[in-house]
Amino acid sequence: MASAALLAQSSCTVGPNFKPSQPRLAADWNTPSARKISFNPVTEASNPDPAWWSGFNDPMLTKLINQAISGNLDLQQALLRVAEARENVVTARAAGLPTLGGTASYNREQLGLRGILESQGISGQSSLLAGQPAVGQGVNSAVDAAEQPINLFQYGLSASWELDLFGKVRRSVEQARATSEAQAEAASDALVMLESQVGQAYVQLRGAQALFTTQQDNIRAATSSLNLTQRRRATGLATELDVDQAQTQLYNYQRQLPAYATQAQQAENQLSVLLGRPPGMLDAMLDTPAPLPAPPDMIGIGIPSTLARRRPDIREAEANLHAATANIGIAVSSFYPDISLTGSLGIRATDASYLTSWASRFYSVGPSASLPIFQGGKLTSSLRLARIQQKAAVLSYRNTVLNGLREVENALASYHNDLDARDKLIQTVSSSELSFYLSKNSYQHGLSDFITVLNAEQTLTSARQSLDEAKMSVAEDVVTLYTALGGGWQQQPVMVDVPLIEKSPPLVPAAVDSIAAGTHNVQSDPQ
Repeated sequence: MASAALLAQSSCTVGPNFKPSQPRLAADWNTPSARKISFNPVTEASNPDPAWWSGFNDPMLTKLINQAISGNLDLQQALLRVAEARENVVTARAAGLPTLGGTASYNREQLGLRGILESQGISGQSSLLAGQPAVGQGVNSAVDAAEQPINLFQYGLSASWELDLFGKVRRSVEQARATSEAQAEAASDALVMLESQVGQAYVQLRGAQALFTTQQDNIRAATSSLNLTQRRRATGLATELDVDQAQTQLYNYQRQLPAYATQAQQAENQLSVLLGRPPGMLDAMLDTPAPLPAPPDMIGIGIPSTLARRRPDIREAEANLHAATANIGIAVSSFYPDISLTGSLGIRATDASYLTSWASRFYSVGPSASLPIFQGGKLTSSLRLARIQQKAAVLSYRNTVLNGLREVENALASYHNDLDARDKLIQTVSSSELSFYLSKNSYQHGLSDFITVLNAEQTLTSARQSLDEAKMSVAEDVVTLYTALGGGWQQQPVMVDVPLIEKSPPLVPAAVDSIAAGTHNVQSDPQ
């Protein structure tokens, strides 16, 4: 065994070694849209805040994200896949370790010796006919004794060890570990997407509530205009057409209220599911309107060269590339011989009282080897397939990096343009309010017709709604930008509630296997 261990240590590992990719990235972000606004709210001097939601200074948003991390069912499934991949590492590593097993058996046997002798023309009767009665009787007695059924008791230990001389097991372990890392990064990506979905749904909820409140203000303004026209008609200063137009305007505003209420309810239902709860469970907590969360004044975005280390989907693609590279080594090692050491030691006796006697021992030990010579092209095809899969993984990694850059650039462009639109809408609302006041005042003094008032009121209503939508878009852009930058997985604020996995094996001798398997905590950080 010592020589076998020495031989295993001097073995080699066939196949290519994985080298982490170094993608070529620009030194700075391409943000021409930033020139449209007077103040650029992003900076490359600092990296994104991992707990980006705290920058909105909204305790309810922080509470919802923490509860979503704790109770989301998709995230729990992702963590279970991580645990599954880690167990596959243990399984792969076990292939390179010695195995030990125990055996025990009892058989009652009859050899059928007389039939064998007679088939060869040898029997006690033939000896008697030859004039040798003593010999014939001795043979018959021996055959009769051998024909008697016997009890055969046996127990012992058997061991085997496959010597990993060409690295097949080591490459399998390397592949399993890379796959485990990929699953961990996939769980981190699921966490990032969960935080993004909660943030988006919360912004949509507060945005719908803001639109509902603004529309109520518009209804009050339209009601005031209707009352004004009715009073002027009563005094002969307005026509029935003015009253009908004011009434139509009011009905049109009232018609839009249910749509905003529906949007708010749908956002609440989405938040409930993201938190792992039935729809409607958060109504009491979220029905009370609250302002849209205000984005931070300055957002750190870092530089492009740090994106590959920060985004979990890029890290996942790199881990998948590592696993595909290790798989080539597995395919190459299949061309080389498999060498194993096997041995057994035990006690064998026909009488149970001798099962404790060392004189009844038996043993066997020795090496065995198998060398593939012809398998119909299977090995060659498997190697080609592994190389093809590795090249595909390289392209997938590069594509993931490019998509990550695209998402960041798109998010920056949307953020800058929506900021510009929001600032202009603030001026539009202020101007529209003045126009509506002046037109209404002119109408009250008989200096203009009611159509002018309606047009000014419609302009103001549309501007107010557009401003609420623009504020909501800016908040959604910030969430999207943080998601594209890969923020939100580096620091996990709460533990995830995943189903408990029974780890203890049955109480049998093979339970010692758990020593080699070790333990893994499923409720660990996704990374």
